Amino acid sequence: MVAIIDYDAGNLKSVQKAFQKLGQEAVITRNSSEILHADRIVLPGVGSFGTAMNQLKKYELDRVIREAVEQKIPFLGICLGLQLLFEGSEESGGVEGLCLLRGKICKIESAPGLKIPHIGWNSLRLQHDGRLFRGMEQQPYVYFVHSYYLKAEDETIVKAVTEYGVSIHASVEQENLFACQFHPEKSSTVGLKLLENFIEEGA
Repeated sequence: MVAIIDYDAGNLKSVQKAFQKLGQEAVITRNSSEILHADRIVLPGVGSFGTAMNQLKKYELDRVIREAVEQKIPFLGICLGLQLLFEGSEESGGVEGLCLLRGKICKIESAPGLKIPHIGWNSLRLQHDGRLFRGMEQQPYVYFVHSYYLKAEDETIVKAVTEYGVSIHASVEQENLFACQFHPEKSSTVGLKLLENFIEEGA
């Protein structure tokens, strides 16, 4: 069973439908027991970093997430869910993230011909043998919606990079932690393949 963490951050149903399309039972929940007994856990999210951290703390899901990661349950952060795994964001100064990975979330600076937020399809440059990208050709196209981007401290955890005015760390992996800035649930066959690889991880 895939537990999709519900902290009022939106975009949960489309993630649930993507897993169901792959024949998986996927439950939207904030029940700590249900989350910690799941085979896989997903933290999706759209919205503001500070509000999201407040919501996770309100439902005591920050503690549950840390426990799940310690238990080595395969865990996938999507979009804002990726950003929350890190230390903090320029979007919400002074708000500490989950600090499960080291790095900062920075604002994409506006420039001529560059629309913010970044919305649309971009190709990825794959590197460092990402497990989520098993069986994929180089330069897969995926769908982004974001105004902030990751600069990971340890470049070896970065498995995919894209360019949008700056070099964006688009996907990271460390042990049982996986995360992507793009939306696999909106990225057609490439996204479904990525979610399938996540399901198979550690199976």
